[in-house]
Amino acid sequence: MNRDVYNGPETWRPWSVNWSAIWVGALAALTASLLFGLLGTAAGASAEKLTSWHTVARLDVAMTVCAAFFAYVIGGWAAGKITGARYSEPTILHAAIAWLVTTPMLVGMLALGAGSAFGGWYGGIATPLGASATAVTPDVIRITAMAAVTSLLVGLIGSVIGGWMASGEPMTFTYYRKRIPNPQRQQGGL
Repeated sequence: MNRDVYNGPETWRPWSVNWSAIWVGALAALTASLLFGLLGTAAGASAEKLTSWHTVARLDVAMTVCAAFFAYVIGGWAAGKITGARYSEPTILHAAIAWLVTTPMLVGMLALGAGSAFGGWYGGIATPLGASATAVTPDVIRITAMAAVTSLLVGLIGSVIGGWMASGEPMTFTYYRKRIPNPQRQQGGL
């Protein structure tokens, strides 16, 4: 009989969630988004030209994608480090939840008119970049929505990578840290 085979009932243990870490990570990501958005606006990267993808400079797109990515890397790293977890899975979970908490906060701030402070690319979430009613066309709405979706999804990727970095585990898909084995499995019990 092979004692390595575990025939007992599966035990389920929930992961604990550290809400303090999640809130700090969400606030760090939101603050970094604001800072990067203001820096991008100061550098001349503006999304107010989003009437067509042909009117947007490549430098503006690169700055905005990098800003969204690194802002959420910062938030995910903060959430992951504060949890104190050693493995990548719980830190990534906390980073992704911090992204989830940040998204409605960002929507609320944009609804109150803070879109230009965040660089304007999130404008498709609330209103199409503060354009007048005559300038809002279906193309402008579609383009700003795509810009907002891109920024949000790049932010999610950034938060996951930030959480993974916070764990301290090597960032490779082929790495597997040997987990502490279940003593009941070794004894052939249950």
